[in-house]
Amino acid sequence: MRHRTVVGVLLVIESDSEVLLGRRTGSTFGEGWWHLPAGHLESDESAIACARREAKEELGMNLTDADLGLVHVLHHRDPDEARLHLFFRVSKWRGTIINAEPHRCSELRWFPLSRLPEQTIPYTAQALHAIGRGESFGVGGWQA
Repeated sequence: MRHRTVVGVLLVIESDSEVLLGRRTGSTFGEGWWHLPAGHLESDESAIACARREAKEELGMNLTDADLGLVHVLHHRDPDEARLHLFFRVSKWRGTIINAEPHRCSELRWFPLSRLPEQTIPYTAQALHAIGRGESFGVGGWQA
């Protein structure tokens, strides 16, 4: 049987050795936990177009393709399905970052990569630590 995978696109926005995380709210997944700005790839868009769309929808950011670079891929299995997470570093942006979806994100905050909050979504923390070590690929949630 051919395998189907959900593709998540996540934004790694760094400034002064800190990463931007949002506290999830109004969701059945990760309520109250910290997570990167993210979304799911839609059938009619490329991964880079998805990253630009999510940046605009969640943070009010207008990005170009050149502002984004793929830094990590995580093949992750949660209890319900397999996911392929694509982590894009945002190298530059113009304007002010805003919380454009307060119904999904109760707050935005900068955290040092070395001191992520205890309630960071586990696969997000795994990927950010891997990115800090320069690792471009990881797996998680699969049985050995």
